[in-house]
Amino acid sequence: MKNLSLVIIIFSLMSNLALAQDEHTEAYTIALARIAEAQQTGVTKLSLFGLGLTELPPEIGNLTNLTSLDLHNNELSSLPPEIGYLINLTYLGLGGNQLISLSPEIGNLTNLTDLYLMGSQLSSLPPEIGNLINLTTLYLEDNQLSSLPPEIGNLTSLIILDLGENELSNLPPEIGNMINLTSLGLGRNQLSNLPSEIGNLTNLKGLSLNENRLNNLLSEIGNLTNLEGLDLHSNELSNLPSEISNLINLSSLNLYSNQLSSFPLEIGNLINLTSLRLDGNDLSSLPPEIGNLTNLTSLNLGGNDLSSLPPEIGYLKNLTTISLNGNDLSSLPPEIANLKNLTTLSLNGNDLSSLPPEIANLKNLTTLNLNENQLSSLPSELSNLPNLASLGLIGNQLSSVPPEIGNLPKLTSLSLEDNPLISPPPEVFIQGTPAILEYLQDQAREQDHQLRMTLASGALGVGLLVIFILSIRRRTGSQRKSKRKNNFA
Repeated sequence: MKNLSLVIIIFSLMSNLALAQDEHTEAYTIALARIAEAQQTGVTKLSLFGLGLTELPPEIGNLTNLTSLDLHNNELSSLPPEIGYLINLTYLGLGGNQLISLSPEIGNLTNLTDLYLMGSQLSSLPPEIGNLINLTTLYLEDNQLSSLPPEIGNLTSLIILDLGENELSNLPPEIGNMINLTSLGLGRNQLSNLPSEIGNLTNLKGLSLNENRLNNLLSEIGNLTNLEGLDLHSNELSNLPSEISNLINLSSLNLYSNQLSSFPLEIGNLINLTSLRLDGNDLSSLPPEIGNLTNLTSLNLGGNDLSSLPPEIGYLKNLTTISLNGNDLSSLPPEIANLKNLTTLSLNGNDLSSLPPEIANLKNLTTLNLNENQLSSLPSELSNLPNLASLGLIGNQLSSVPPEIGNLPKLTSLSLEDNPLISPPPEVFIQGTPAILEYLQDQAREQDHQLRMTLASGALGVGLLVIFILSIRRRTGSQRKSKRKNNFA
């Protein structure tokens, strides 16, 4: 029986191998046919996209008129030397293959402007890459590059260079020759430092250095005054150079998951910032300079050690989203009321025991997250938030929820788990958000009805009292008149 099972397994493997071989043979045949057709018709563009090719036919070298060749998503581990005959190519797409290396003949393609090599297994680049002096776009992300040849610095026409998701531990100083770069991707490597020549890239608008091993930034970073986006998340930065304040065009700064223990005051000079991420650091306080960032629309300060917020937080009047999750906040400053454009306020995982009534001024708020705090009650002013659609109160100490919340016209999500609730009662609570909201709405209507009845009763009582007083005054007035008449008689 065991022998039979082994035979079946071997037969299955052989069948799969034969099938794969047939598929590869078919792919090669299709490629040959397309190459022959292209040669006959004299086309300038050829796509062999996604055929499953493990080998590129050498006949590809006959297509010397080609300007565009798409070989994306195949299984190529190498290119034939004949690729070097395609001297008129301006576009070469090789992404999503299994290339281990590039043949030196790649250097013959001196008219290339766009070269896509992402998602392969390249561990090095040939020096001949430096011959491609007309390249404007070079994608090399998601390979296994551990270093770059100095010749890479010859690519002075490059505008976009993506080297993300490799194994680079350093950069050659020649990278500073690429003075026309506007976008440089270096995220997900093993860089612990940068060459000072990085400061020569003064046309950069986007620089990604996330998920490396950087523990400091060179002062030359301040030369990149055209930067609009700088991503430094998931490094080991404990401080920033003062020169970062020179990046006056920066609109997005990502510093989450570093080791910053204090808010870099220089950030306060970056008045054009619209997005700032400082979550996942060790910040214990915020300086008044935070109030200078009046163009911020998104601010994430979660996962720090903040115990309070400065009143200057109220100057950030363009904020639409602020996250303060996972801090040590025990209260909010009343100036929070100035953030009238806020749509999302996240305060999960703090030590809040109360909310300021000024929160009612946040009329545009749609999401309010208050899970895992120490709230024992909620201000009735929450019912004045007409756009609130989601309210999270899981893991607090609430025994009741103000029925006025049932009047919120857009509230569709109310999370109350892990609270010792008496109102709404358990039998309502277990039915979920719709039942809770209906209960609260009924309670609110009942309260309104009782209030109206009380007012009506009060009005009736006041009316009777007025009538009684008037009747007494008339009677007293008549008696006085009689007395006066008798006195003058």
